[in-house]
Amino acid sequence: MRVLLSIKPEYANKIFDGTKKFEFRKILFKNPEVKTVVVYASSPVQKVIGEFEIEKILSLTPELLWEKTCHFSGISSKFFFEYFADRSVAHAIEIKSTKKYKEPRSIKEEYNAIPPQSFLYLT
Repeated sequence: MRVLLSIKPEYANKIFDGTKKFEFRKILFKNPEVKTVVVYASSPVQKVIGEFEIEKILSLTPELLWEKTCHFSGISSKFFFEYFADRSVAHAIEIKSTKKYKEPRSIKEEYNAIPPQSFLYLT
């Protein structure tokens, strides 16, 4: 099973160049069968640019999660702790392998979808 995630282009590019090995989320999909994340690079790109396989998902306190992921977070500690400021649990999707598409895809034409706020299950 696959989900589509909206990710800011700056962070989406870091996923595909290998400098960001964790995608952080406040809210996570509930279906444990999800193995692949399709990446929608949000504005100004507004295209689906690739996908990645999920190694595992970590759900910990923000402090512990940062300790475990900081070296491959692709973000600053300031941004991380501001993002999870009001949360007791923070989630990180660990990226196993990536596949960047040769040509970016239209979310409407290829997936018949609109950009999700957090995630969208793909069938």
